[in-house]
Amino acid sequence: MKKRIGWELYRSFLAVLQEGSLSAAARATGSTQPTLGRHIDELETHVGYSLFIRTQSGLVPTERAVSLEKLALDMSHLAQTFERVALSNEDGIINGTVRLTTSDIVGVEVLPAVLSEFQKDNPKIEIELVLSDMPQDLLNREADIAVRMFRPKQSQLIARKVGTCKFGFCASKRYIENHALPKTAEELRQHPLIGYDKETDFIRRNTRDLGFDVDRSVFNYRADSNIVQLALIRAGLGIGICQLAVIKYDNNLIPILEGAIKLELDVWVTMHEDLRNNPLYKAVFDALVLNLKKVYPD
Repeated sequence: MKKRIGWELYRSFLAVLQEGSLSAAARATGSTQPTLGRHIDELETHVGYSLFIRTQSGLVPTERAVSLEKLALDMSHLAQTFERVALSNEDGIINGTVRLTTSDIVGVEVLPAVLSEFQKDNPKIEIELVLSDMPQDLLNREADIAVRMFRPKQSQLIARKVGTCKFGFCASKRYIENHALPKTAEELRQHPLIGYDKETDFIRRNTRDLGFDVDRSVFNYRADSNIVQLALIRAGLGIGICQLAVIKYDNNLIPILEGAIKLELDVWVTMHEDLRNNPLYKAVFDALVLNLKKVYPD
C-alpha cells in the first residue's frame, strides 16, 4: 500500500505556492528553507510530477500546481476552523477566535460599536474581520460567520434576518453650509454627485427609481469603494448615497430628499450549520443578531 501524504506537505505546498519562494514561505510559516524544500521534493515524489519550476528568482508553479491551489486552500481553512473549535471552550470559559466577514462599509461603520459591546461580556473571544464586498465562502470555511445583504441559498447554512438596510441621499454639514438643499431630483442633478465608477447588475437593478437616468457620467467623483465614497461625502465634496443607519449615527451627515430612494436590502447573519451548537460561534452569532436588529430595524 502506498504511503499516505502527510498533512505537513500540503501546508508547505500552499505556503510556497502563495509566497513564491522557499525563503518567503519559511518566514510566513515559521519553518526553515531546508524543511520546506524537503517537503516539496517529497510531495513531488508522491504525486509523480513536478509542482514547481526552479528559477533564480524563486519557484514558479506549474499548471498542475495551480490547479491544486483551491483544494489546498480548502484544507487550510478547515484546519483553521478545527483549531478554533477545538480551543473554544477551555476551562468552561468561552474563548477562541471567530472569523467574521462582511462588507467594507458595515465592517468600518457598524461593527466596531457592536463588537465593543460584545467584548465587555466576552473578553476571551477574538474576532478576525474579513472585509469585502465579495462574499466569502462559508461552506469552505473561508469565514465562520457572515453579515450579508442577501439571504444565502445553500441549505448547509443557517441564516437569521435581523432587519432592513435602507439607503438615502446625504451630504456633510460643511457642504450644506455652502449650498442650497435640492428639493427635487432635477435640482439634485445641479449639484456635484458622488457615486460608482463601474456599473454592475446590482447597481442597474437598484437605480431605476431615482427619478432620473443614472450612469457613471453623472458623477463628479467616482469610486467603486463604498468607504471612499463615504469619505468624499464627509469631506464636503458633494452629495452621495449612504446607508440611513450610517447617517443616523453620524452628526456630520445630513439626509437629503428623504424617501426619494426606494432601495432596501435585507440584512442576514449567517453561519455553517455545523457550528450552530458550538458555544463560541453561537455567542458571536446571537450577539450579532441582537445588536444588528437595533441598527437595522424593519
